Amino acid sequence: MNILFVCTGNTCRSPMAEALLKHKMPEAEVKSAGIFAAENQRPSHKAVEALEEKKISMNQLSQPITKKLLNWADLVLTMTTQHKQSLIMEYPNYQEKYFTLKEYVSEADKEVWSKLKQVYAEYEEKRTLFIQKNQHKMDQATLKEKLYAHLQDDLFHIQQLEADLISYDISDPFGGSLTIYKTTRDELEEYIDLLIRKISK
Repeated sequence: MNILFVCTGNTCRSPMAEALLKHKMPEAEVKSAGIFAAENQRPSHKAVEALEEKKISMNQLSQPITKKLLNWADLVLTMTTQHKQSLIMEYPNYQEKYFTLKEYVSEADKEVWSKLKQVYAEYEEKRTLFIQKNQHKMDQATLKEKLYAHLQDDLFHIQQLEADLISYDISDPFGGSLTIYKTTRDELEEYIDLLIRKISK
């Protein structure tokens, strides 16, 4: 399986993820790139230092996302939801390959998501029925007001479920201290271990 890690500039998170996976699973086919990356920039020296502490070397150079890379990849793992959305907007033809790293390896949210999908569908149905039933009986402002009151409990339920979802973002250490880079390294390592478990099955 060809895995492509994606972050913003391809100098911190995605090359760290690439280096961690290569180190732990040498047979893995893995690359990294950035949505706004320049060509051939060295990784952040603090990122290099954070990995050196674990005896992991990181010497790849930055590269921007291209169609060629997306064609090569079987799986594109982004560091944040925003990165994933940017890819969907710019390269919609590959969206079945896009996941955030956390989303791809996490089982915890599956249950919440399936509940949410059901609640979203019920909410939409309830909203449509109410509008169909009342749109000719009242003016737009009143309809809007009554619709909001009618759906208030459902909205509250949706917000509660959404609050239970984990954040799918790996925090950006850019501009931070070495300690912050080490925190990002540890967070990445935790999810890379889960990724290895998942793709090794």
